[in-house]
Amino acid sequence: MISAQAWADTQRLWDFQQMGHDVHPCSVAIGLGSHDLGVADTTADLYHRGMAPLIVFTGATSRTTRDRMPRGEAEHYRERAVELGVPAAAILVEPQARNTGENIRFSRALLEERHVPVSSVLLVSKPYEERRAYATARKLWSEVEWVSASTPMTLTEYVDSIHDVRLVIDMLVGTQQRLMIYPQQGFMVEQNIPDDVVAAYERLRDAGFTSRLVRDTAARR
Repeated sequence: MISAQAWADTQRLWDFQQMGHDVHPCSVAIGLGSHDLGVADTTADLYHRGMAPLIVFTGATSRTTRDRMPRGEAEHYRERAVELGVPAAAILVEPQARNTGENIRFSRALLEERHVPVSSVLLVSKPYEERRAYATARKLWSEVEWVSASTPMTLTEYVDSIHDVRLVIDMLVGTQQRLMIYPQQGFMVEQNIPDDVVAAYERLRDAGFTSRLVRDTAARR
């Protein structure tokens, strides 16, 4: 049972993750691999809307995807996008990345290897990781414009789609922790974090939503 306070705090973290960018046509779309096939669906929709002529799906597997996506997150995303009508020739697959930093670095290397000119990137992530992905991308590839996007949905809709409210809260808490500690470790650009967001994070952490917290400061995901 999730208390009213915990739900309100979760909503605050969810709202803070939304970058609110004006989505416009970019040189390429990069879909960040995860357990959520909705990222592939949204990337495919953006392609069909003319927001990017080329897609890079990036991601190997993680503890949450190795069983559901045995061929790798990026490959499962590619298959899903093709099912949704995206031409296979419009998709590049980066199958090695195991954290957000590698998603960005390896995708950049793949695009450079293919001699794809890039001045702007449509960065497609899970809804609760827009800000984290943006802060990481800005740190690692500052020369291009980054436009954040995710599936437009409410927190309640996302929880209903995942069927595990505690997992969603744990992931939001873990994402918020990284926004707070990774800039000092050189992994992200600094973000201005309002006091009420910090307070919401601390209450949820202290309430035991800790499974996605970084315990080893050398960890990257």
